[in-house]
Amino acid sequence: MKTKFFLILVFAFILSSCNEKIINCEITTSEGNILIELYPEKAPITVANFLKYVDADLYTNSSFFRVTTAENEEDRAVKIEVIQGGNVPRDKDFTPIEIETTEKTGILHKNGTLSMARSEPNSATSSFFICINAQPSLDFKGERNPDGFGFAAFGKVIKGMDLVKKIQSGENKNQRLVTPVIIQSIKRVE
Repeated sequence: MKTKFFLILVFAFILSSCNEKIINCEITTSEGNILIELYPEKAPITVANFLKYVDADLYTNSSFFRVTTAENEEDRAVKIEVIQGGNVPRDKDFTPIEIETTEKTGILHKNGTLSMARSEPNSATSSFFICINAQPSLDFKGERNPDGFGFAAFGKVIKGMDLVKKIQSGENKNQRLVTPVIIQSIKRVE
């Protein structure tokens, strides 16, 4: 009887996780497209913030402007590999959002994870990044930031990681791309 009850609980859990709402968006760049999925049930504040910028077309003509690599992070104790984009003009930024840590959301910084850039907790606005390879130092209690809050992961790349890696390999000076990759638009897709 206990086994049967346990199997019913497992089946119910699987069904409920299959019904999780996911929102897809396409990032159209001057170099090609990246398809992402967002997790509004796990990271509602962060996804809503990102979509405010998407729906207002504020990412149009922004760029992927920063890359971190093993080479340009060699002097840092805790190294990461990401590409950063979404540099909306400061006068167009919305109010910074409360950080939804990976401890709260369960979304870890793995290969392809989409996350919000920030300087301190509760300071994220428009800028986001995509992880290349697993980046556990960006999770809650990770060592990248002394505050230990990590970064707010809220989605992942489902198509276009080859382009993400190509952007990361672009010529950079002090982590800034010499020729930024233009984000022509970010739009919701079905």
